[in-house]
Amino acid sequence: MFHRTLKGACAAVFTAGVLVLAGQPGVAAADPAPLEATAAPAPAPGLLKALQRDLGLTPAQAEQRLAAESRATADATALRTALGPDFAGAWVSEDGGDDVRLTVATSDADEAGKIAATGARATVVPHTLAELDAAKTALDRAAAPKDPQAARVWYVDVTTNSVVVHSPRPGQARAFVAASGADAGLVRVVASDEQPRPLYDLRGGDAYYMGGSGRCSVGFPVTRGTQHGFATAGHCGRPGTSTSGYNQVAQGSFQGSSFPGNDYAWVAVNSSWTATPYVKGSGGQNIQVTGSTQAPVGASICRSGSTTGWHCGTIQQHNTSVTYPEGTISGVTRTSVCAEPGDSGGSYISGTQAQGVTSGGSGDCRTGGTTYHQPVNEILQAYGLTLKTTTDPGDPGDPGDPGDPGGTWAAGTDYAAGDQVTYGSATYRCLQGHRSQTGWEPPNVPALWQRL
Repeated sequence: MFHRTLKGACAAVFTAGVLVLAGQPGVAAADPAPLEATAAPAPAPGLLKALQRDLGLTPAQAEQRLAAESRATADATALRTALGPDFAGAWVSEDGGDDVRLTVATSDADEAGKIAATGARATVVPHTLAELDAAKTALDRAAAPKDPQAARVWYVDVTTNSVVVHSPRPGQARAFVAASGADAGLVRVVASDEQPRPLYDLRGGDAYYMGGSGRCSVGFPVTRGTQHGFATAGHCGRPGTSTSGYNQVAQGSFQGSSFPGNDYAWVAVNSSWTATPYVKGSGGQNIQVTGSTQAPVGASICRSGSTTGWHCGTIQQHNTSVTYPEGTISGVTRTSVCAEPGDSGGSYISGTQAQGVTSGGSGDCRTGGTTYHQPVNEILQAYGLTLKTTTDPGDPGDPGDPGDPGGTWAAGTDYAAGDQVTYGSATYRCLQGHRSQTGWEPPNVPALWQRL
């Protein structure tokens, strides 16, 4: 867990676990610096720079990848509905050169043409996603009373059409699988020295402090009716735990918390604090949050945390179970993004779509690592929260309700490079062909649209 406790603050090296920062509260973080409004065709610079640094991309490749992944996310969602029970998963991968291509798996060979018609690659596999999920659920049910050394991580791997179990003791892991009642034919055991632990530690990514006991990071600002607050990691606090903000000003208290089993919580804040639809990006710049559509396996994803700031990687697997010293959590997403103590609870975002809050992992941001996030949609549903989002066509640093922006842009439309639309009071030119959807309004996705 990437939570930092006050005691033992100098211990910066950690194995897999929760990310809460422990240490005498230091200098308060600087106030968030809003992005300046500009008419230039500038994708969020922090996002593009982090993708270039962490994925080895050029500026053009980073923009092209974001555009391709936006299209893939929409197509994967539509095909899951169209294929119904035959759906066996979807993922994106490099397809030579700078291209990223969507692959969709089905258990019915007759559905391959339906997939290919969207431009995606079709692959026929023996097991549906529902069958794999059922096998993983059997492992989840068997996890609590078992030796955590037998199986530390397991997940549905759609790319291999199997359930993968990571363990330092493969023989014990196979016994764990057999005892669970899961179909052993669907499960692969992988030898692994990974040792997950929870990641202990309001714009997303900003620091907050828990009743004098440590530091964590804001996940995503939310509302519940008229009450403002934020989603974060459950291991950071229990109901009633008081919080103070990055500036040490009294902030609020935990209203709900679940850990282990899950790793999520929400904090209600006092009237001095207002939820905003942003995540703290590179250099303190605001990254817009426009929705919470789950990105597919293989997509790029970036994390914001109060210790290590802004880092990117890729989504490796959804629906993963991880056993920390405190117990097993299920349904988290496994990523290649690094994190360290204090980053716990912080934001994971893909493009402008909220993905989840930092739970735990292994490694660090000097040598790299593996981290897990609790999907944000599950948190919203569990507590009846509403994610704070924006489609403001103005300055991306200024929260506000744009009302009806008007214009010719419309969701569900296929746009080609060079097409021009109006949105709000501005005109935009399409930079890369794509199918539009709600949340991808021209001012929100500068990789796709240039303001003229």
